[in-house]
Amino acid sequence: MINRREFMVVAAGSVLSAMSKGSEDISAQIMKTVSKSKRSTVSLIKTSDRDSGIRRAIDILRINPAKGKDVLLKPNFNTADPFPGSTHNDTLINLILHIKKMGAKSITIGERSGPPETSKVLKEKGIYDICRIFDVGLINFEELPSPGWIKIKPEQSHWKNGFYVAKPVLDSKCIITTCCLKTHGFGGVFTMSLKLSVGITHKKNMTELHTSPLSMRKMIAEINQVYNPSLILLDGIEAFVDGGPMTGNRKRADVILASTDRIALDAVGLAILKDLGSNRAIMGKGIFEQEQIARAVELGLGIAHPSEIEIVTDSLDGRSYAQKLVEILLKG
Repeated sequence: MINRREFMVVAAGSVLSAMSKGSEDISAQIMKTVSKSKRSTVSLIKTSDRDSGIRRAIDILRINPAKGKDVLLKPNFNTADPFPGSTHNDTLINLILHIKKMGAKSITIGERSGPPETSKVLKEKGIYDICRIFDVGLINFEELPSPGWIKIKPEQSHWKNGFYVAKPVLDSKCIITTCCLKTHGFGGVFTMSLKLSVGITHKKNMTELHTSPLSMRKMIAEINQVYNPSLILLDGIEAFVDGGPMTGNRKRADVILASTDRIALDAVGLAILKDLGSNRAIMGKGIFEQEQIARAVELGLGIAHPSEIEIVTDSLDGRSYAQKLVEILLKG
C-alpha cells in the first residue's frame, strides 16, 4: 500500500523518452524540449468511491484555491438526466463537503441548463434541497436580469457578434467546476471541462452555436477565454462512449480526475475514452487534433502538447493506468 502523502508521478515526457530508447540523441532532444516547456498536472484516482476519490484527487494536487474565498461552483446540469448525463448528486455533495474542509468562506452553485428550463432541472435533481441542507447558495443564471449578463466579443472569434456571459462568473475570484466524461452526439464530439463552459452563456446564444456546425467546437473553446477555473474535477466513474450528452452507451472507467488546466484534463479524458473504445469521432482523430482542444491551444488556455502533461496518482493501479493513458496521449 502506498502512503497517500507519497504520490506517484507519470510524466508524458519521461514515457516518451522510454519509447525513444535506442536513439539517445532523439531522447535527449525530446527531454530537453519538455523540460523547458510548461507542465500541467492532472491527478488520477482509480476508484469507484466518490467520497475518498474526490478527496484524494484534490489533495494530491497540493493546492487550496478555496481557502477564505467565496467559491462559485459550476456543475453539469445541462439536463436532469441520470449520471453521466448530469453531475451525480453524490459527486456534488462530496465536492461541497471537501470545499468546506478546504476553508471556503462560502459556496454558491451557479448554472444555466438547456434546452430544459434551469429551474425544472434544479428541482428534478433535488438541488434546492441540497443547497438548503448543506448551506450552499444557488444562482440560476437563466433568471438573472439583463444587468446580470455581460456581452463579450473576443478578438478573432468565430462568434459573429460575441456572446453573453453570466456576470457572477466574471466577478468570481474562485471558480470550481465539475464535469462528466462523455461523448456529445450533437456536434460537440465530447463534453468535459471545455464544453462545460457553455452553461455560463445566455440561452439566446445557443441558436448561433447549434447552427454553426463547422465552427461549433472552436466556439466552445472560445467561451473559455472569459475565465480561469481554480480547480476542475471530472467524475469518470462511468462514461458515455457514444451518444450523449443526455443519454448514451455507458462503460465504466472507475476514475476521478482533477486539474487546473482544462486542456490537460480533457486530453486525459479523451485518452480514457479511446482506452474504453468509443465512436469514430473519438477513435478516428488525434487527441490534440480535436477542434475543441486545438482551438484552446491556439488561445493559450493551457498546455500545447501531450508531453507537457504530468499525471499524479497515489496507488499502484492508478500508476499502471496512468502509464497506459500517457502512451495513448503520445500516440494521439
